[in-house]
Amino acid sequence: MFNLLVSASPWDQPRKTYASSRVLQSGYSSDQVLARFAPSGIVNFDALKELPTLFVQETSQHYPDQLARVGTILSVRTSGTEVAIEYRFDQEVRPIPQNELIRMEHHLGIVSNPRRGFGELSTTHWAVKDFNLYRALFIAQPGRDRTPKVFTLPESGIVQFDQLSAMMPFDSSFSGVFQAIRRAAQRVNMRCDRVDGIWENHAVIQDVISLIDRSAFVICDCTGRNPNVFYEIGIAHSLGKEVILITQNGDDIPFDLRHLRYQRYLNNNEGLTDLEERLFQRLQAPLQQL
Repeated sequence: MFNLLVSASPWDQPRKTYASSRVLQSGYSSDQVLARFAPSGIVNFDALKELPTLFVQETSQHYPDQLARVGTILSVRTSGTEVAIEYRFDQEVRPIPQNELIRMEHHLGIVSNPRRGFGELSTTHWAVKDFNLYRALFIAQPGRDRTPKVFTLPESGIVQFDQLSAMMPFDSSFSGVFQAIRRAAQRVNMRCDRVDGIWENHAVIQDVISLIDRSAFVICDCTGRNPNVFYEIGIAHSLGKEVILITQNGDDIPFDLRHLRYQRYLNNNEGLTDLEERLFQRLQAPLQQL
């Protein structure tokens, strides 16, 4: 179980005051919770202090910069119709952006559409949820299961807007293709690299990831359905890169990528000259907006 404390004002002071009518309201806390912590309508604040607490500012999806915090209630004092608390945050638990919290409502037992007609996080109140707070945060927080296990990513990728990377089979028959891509890049003042020309890490896959991660554009040649290239396309798409697909044969574009535009080319002098020009045009337009 845990306390859910929602306040209209930020949690930036060591004390906060609630109206007693806002504590353990029906509809936000279950009947079992009310029977345990407020028998006969009298709230057992000493028992509530023993629970971990989630401190939230009133929010909706329009306020993603607000942060929820996990912590402890240190003391509770009642005076008339008011309840005053002192609290502290757990510095071992990272602040939770409110937009993430909204996506996690189901895992925390937070009512997203109560009978009152608006979400639970949009009104000041003190509730108790019969959920394991730390387990829910561990399971549901975005990013937990999205950490790669076979390579590493920088915590904050820095895009080099003059960097282009080319993903293609390492075969001499693609040398002319690579040179056409490089010439197109040079015409827009960009560097064009392929992973076989880089040795920054012990593992090749880490060089691939690092190159894609810092690139503004990733050009991928699907010719021959090379599995390495398709793997790199997936990584580039996952990292939100501007991916340009090229191929000598339209049938080499797999079904899952058919909805994307691609550049088809012939691997001869005339065809590569045409590919260079089309890539130049493709690269030039978005670069003017950077």
